This record gives sequence, structure tokens and C-alpha cells, in this order.
Amino acid sequence: MKKILLAFLIFLFIPKLTHAVSAESYVVMDYDTGRILSSKNPEKEKLIASTTKIMTCIIALEKGDLTSIRKVGEEVLKAYGSAIYLSLEEEITLKDLLYGLMLRSGNDAAIEIAYHISGSMEDFVALMNQKAYELGMTNTKFLNNHGLEESDGSGNTSTAKDMAVLMRYALKNETFREIIATQRYTAKTTGKTYVWKNKNKLLSTYEYNIGGKTGFTEKARRTLVTASQKDEKTCIVVTLNDGNDFADHKSLCENVFENYERVLLVDKESLSIDIENPEKYYIENDLYALLTEEEKENIKIEYKMNNAETEEVGVVEVYLNEELLTSAKIYQKELEPTKKENFFTRFFRWLFGW
Repeated sequence: MKKILLAFLIFLFIPKLTHAVSAESYVVMDYDTGRILSSKNPEKEKLIASTTKIMTCIIALEKGDLTSIRKVGEEVLKAYGSAIYLSLEEEITLKDLLYGLMLRSGNDAAIEIAYHISGSMEDFVALMNQKAYELGMTNTKFLNNHGLEESDGSGNTSTAKDMAVLMRYALKNETFREIIATQRYTAKTTGKTYVWKNKNKLLSTYEYNIGGKTGFTEKARRTLVTASQKDEKTCIVVTLNDGNDFADHKSLCENVFENYERVLLVDKESLSIDIENPEKYYIENDLYALLTEEEKENIKIEYKMNNAETEEVGVVEVYLNEELLTSAKIYQKELEPTKKENFFTRFFRWLFGW
């Protein structure tokens, strides 16, 4: 009886152990600012398996027409591993290919997307690497658009940080958000009807998850990129080589939701510029950030005006502990044109002193 009572007291008064993340590397990122909130080996280059398909999807969305139709060619015979089981000569829309790509991780869908958009895998991969460069994914290299290792054992490599940057960019595309948030999808092609269930189990087991992409190969092990949202707080989580990835993503997001508040830093229509007629100026979007109570006290906002006669007249920068957190360009609102007075109006104004 004494042992039971002691165990109960320990449970009540000793803090619970923090969930140990089993990933070899991971990143938790604030969607609003791109700030890394927590991490482990964030810049360690790793094989990323099918999380590659996030880049494949966003390239296709930006370069292709969702209603366009692809007739499946012989290149599909090169596909192996996870598939949606396309047939030669089958006709399918790009939209359906993207759902098959992201929900079922279809490697055959990935190949057909590459040929449909660019005419070859090589040319499509060039677009992927160019986009990675533009986004500042400095430790990322794509060899294909599906994520499987090549015959020589090499494969697509990236880092937890770079993949979080990619996910943040992709989430700005509403169609991408719709696709990854879909739990079940039905597609009809020439002679076939497909019903696909999303492999991302968090969609059905974690109420705040808004989508993501799974990945696995024997060499890369389990990889996962997800985003979750609660009370307008949105966090991105990337884990590489993590045998307990779904539980880790949930735990890492819960930590963010519990300890951070989404704070409005700068109102897009009410800038606190120390300048004449500040109401004439605006930024395109409100500036928000996830901050702890302590961090709120260490925020500094600076307005830098260039006094140029251009639409873009300055920048607002937000600093946390003297490090740049987020920023936005300042624009001048269009002023209502002054009505020109005709000759008679000017004459009578002069004559009668109006």
C-alpha cells in the first residue's frame, strides 16, 4: 500500500519527462516568419526519400495546367516501389496525377508528371534544382522527382532546415494545401476509377494536422514533413530518419501550441512610422510571429524610409534579441488626384476672394 501511495505522489508532483524525439535530425519552424523554434542537426545532409514529392508537386502546380490530360507513355515502365498503378495509354488529368502523387506517393505518377511538364526527367529535375536555389535551399540536390535512390545508390539529399523552407513556400499555394489536406480522393480516367487514401496518418489521428508528405526507403529510413495549425498558430515539422515520426510530429507541435502565442507585430494598415502623415503608407500583409512570453519583451521594430519618389518607399524590420525576425516593404497609398479648376472658377475665386 505504501508503494502504491509513493508512486501516486511521484506521479503528481514530479514533472513528466519531455517526449524524446527519435529523429536523427529535425526542425520545427514558425510558418509566419520562417524562424526555427527547435531543432536537432538541422543542416545535416540526409536522403529525403518521397518527401521529394513536395517539390515535384509545387513545380507542377506552377508550370502546368491542372485540367490538361496526360496519355501514359512507356516511360512509366521504369517505375517501381509505391505506385498508383497507371496503365500504358491511359489518359489522366494533371490534377489527378498530383493527388496520386501526394496521397499515395505514386512513383509512376511522378514520372508521368515529369514527362508531361518538361518532356523528360532530366529537364524536370533541372526545374526542381533551380527552384531550390531560388528558395535558398543551399544543401539540397535533386537527382529525380520521386525520391528513390538511383542504381548507383545515390539519391536526393537535403536537410531538415531546407525541407522546412520548401514546405513553408509550398503552403502559400492554396491548391497545394487542398491536396495535402485531402484524406480520401476518387479519380476517374479512361476505363479506370481510383480511390486513394492519404498515407499521412496524422490527418486522421491529430486534429490540428493540415497535411504533409511521408517518405521511406531502406537507406533513408522514415522521413516526414507536416504542417499543423491551432488557433491560427501554424508550425512546420520535418523529421529525417525517424522511426517514431508521427508521434514526434504531434509532440513537437503540441509543445509549440502550448508555449507560443501568435503575436501581431505590425498592422498592415496602421504603421507607427515617425513621419508626417503615416496613414499614407502601408505594407501588403500583417506581420505575425510565434513568441514566448519572455520573447515578447525583446522585440524591436524599426522603420527605414528612403524618401524616394517611387511606389516602394521603405522597409519595416522586426528584431528579436537583435536578430532580424521578419520584414516587409513599405508602400505609399495612391493619392486621389486633385481636381483641376477651370478658368472661370479661378477667375471668380480671384475676383470675389473665394
